Amino acid sequence: MATASRLSTSTLLTCAAIGVAAGVLQAGAGALSGPVSAAVPIIYGLVLGVHVLPGVIAQDLLRKPWVALITHLIAALVASAVVPLWIGRYIGTALLIGGLQEGIAALGRYRRWEPWRFFLSAVIIGGIIAAAIWFAADISRFPLWGQVVYVGLFLVGPVLWTAVGLAIAGSLRRAGVPRSTRS
Repeated sequence: MATASRLSTSTLLTCAAIGVAAGVLQAGAGALSGPVSAAVPIIYGLVLGVHVLPGVIAQDLLRKPWVALITHLIAALVASAVVPLWIGRYIGTALLIGGLQEGIAALGRYRRWEPWRFFLSAVIIGGIIAAAIWFAADISRFPLWGQVVYVGLFLVGPVLWTAVGLAIAGSLRRAGVPRSTRS
């Protein structure tokens, strides 16, 4: 006799739907990242923050283990289908951000779903990305105020996109989407 799956088919299909929508959005953000970095590099953190969206929506809507990581990986595959050259970036970002979101939820034993937990996760993710960018990008080209704003927007971007993700998940919940996915 086969054992029951930890995640139902409806949960996985919900992750897939969120992942496809987020993947298209991430591909669009990827297309914008070059021009934004060239024309207005100081706001790049706001564009990059979109990568928190699939995990936020999936976790807030479904409230189950692994949904952030699964949804991030689906989003990465969709974005990679649009921009195959960046498959490594998309998969790496999915593993990093989805893994962090899962890890933070696991610390609360997948029982803490209040908005503050999602925003804490966003600040942690933003801090890690800001630290990586600090070393990877030549931010010394900016005046001091520009360096502060540049790094600050890597913290603010994930927080703003988390607010968007929570609003989307709330709208989906009000529409009755998770009824068949919660056990």
